[in-house]
Amino acid sequence: MIKNKLLISILSLLFLAFIVACNNEKKEKQIDSNQQRSVYDLEEIKKRGVLRALIDYSSTSYFIYKGQPMGYEYELLETFANHIDVDLEVIPVKNMDEIISLLNSFQGDVIAANWTVTKERAKEVRFTQLNNITEQVLIQRKPVGYEKMTKAEKSKALISTVADLGGKEIYVRKNSSFYSRLMNLSDEIGAEIDIKTAKGAITTEMLIEQVAKGEIDYTIADRNIARINTSFFSNIDASLAVSLKQRISWAVRNSSVILADTIDAWLTEYKKTSEFKYIYNKYFKNQYSYRNRVISDFYSAKSGIISPFDDVIKEKAQLIDWDWRLIASMIYQESQFDSTAVSWAGASGLMQLMPSTALQFGLDSSSTNADQIGAGVSYLKYLDKELSEKVIDPTERIKFILAAYNVGLGHIWDAMRLAEKYNLDNTIWDDNVAVMLKNKSKPKYYKDPLVRHGYCRGREPFYYVKEVLERYKHYENVMDSMKVE
Repeated sequence: MIKNKLLISILSLLFLAFIVACNNEKKEKQIDSNQQRSVYDLEEIKKRGVLRALIDYSSTSYFIYKGQPMGYEYELLETFANHIDVDLEVIPVKNMDEIISLLNSFQGDVIAANWTVTKERAKEVRFTQLNNITEQVLIQRKPVGYEKMTKAEKSKALISTVADLGGKEIYVRKNSSFYSRLMNLSDEIGAEIDIKTAKGAITTEMLIEQVAKGEIDYTIADRNIARINTSFFSNIDASLAVSLKQRISWAVRNSSVILADTIDAWLTEYKKTSEFKYIYNKYFKNQYSYRNRVISDFYSAKSGIISPFDDVIKEKAQLIDWDWRLIASMIYQESQFDSTAVSWAGASGLMQLMPSTALQFGLDSSSTNADQIGAGVSYLKYLDKELSEKVIDPTERIKFILAAYNVGLGHIWDAMRLAEKYNLDNTIWDDNVAVMLKNKSKPKYYKDPLVRHGYCRGREPFYYVKEVLERYKHYENVMDSMKVE
């Protein structure tokens, strides 16, 4: 009996020691993981090959227009990503109140969102070289008949000094620089400003629109954003400055020192170029272009429309069970939605089918745009069937199908045979079959006995797949942005 008790005691102690050892090992792994993440900087970004940017939806930062991703911050990010030789992944932030936590939890590498430099934010992030200077202004609605008023009448009709803000209801986001400025301004004028907080998913431009529609009376905006919006909402006034000049910058994690220094060095030089001035003027100075863009049916952030053919694409997409936005991205790549487009090789129409392929799928001179899209999708379905036995994963197979659509199925079979020969996975596109397809422009590869379709300019289908999928991601981003919670 005593021996049994002793044995049980020994086993209990051993089990307890095992549990403690496991917990210690788990803690050590967590510490190692945290230490590894805490030094995530430019070198790690280059190894991954992708710069992840946290960005906001707006008519100046990032949007889709006529099927093409655009925006001031977006174009700068694209140029910088090219500078450091990585791809750009845009991560739109629905709730701007969460943007710092998203950065510091490693869900993005850089914040690029027309973001004002403040002391409070500088405690949590590292700001880079400024890319803009602005000031905060009051957005208020002009009364009916404002244009016919005298100067004195206009002065009485609008708030013209910050001292008159006392007691006024002003709507801003809680974690915005506008909120902290109004708090300070309330102390400065010795009167309470009734600050109403909007949800983080409500953008500055949404608040400006609410003022214009009479839903709220006042908000605050950066002058560069206010100026461009006055071209569309002619009944708003943005003349009263409520702050000194302020810096607009990107931001990175405090630990991303090399990334910050690299952005600073690049931006310092880039701002001296005519290209930078062109981009800035396009989004902040060209009010005519802004107005035409915002009222267009093809400004996707408001309309949800990508092209004139959306309804047909949605219908035909059911033939292959693809997201219609993926097919829309492909059509943009082929023809930029121009149904009369003809390539140097003789491909024509929205989906740029070669004459023999067009004939195979029932197209002739009398075919409609719907017929063209239907024939193109039917060809995609044919390619899907041909590849389905070799490439089992349907998501992975999409890349093979897109490449085959661009360059021909024969070249894809060649690249898959070469991949197998060189011990690569011939069912995986990235870093495997795509590499061999690019290599088919080199004699060593296109003269290989395994190759049955000869020379191929493999970089073209490689970038075709990459660009179609990237644009598709942008289409997803902007459509999702319309679902404000």
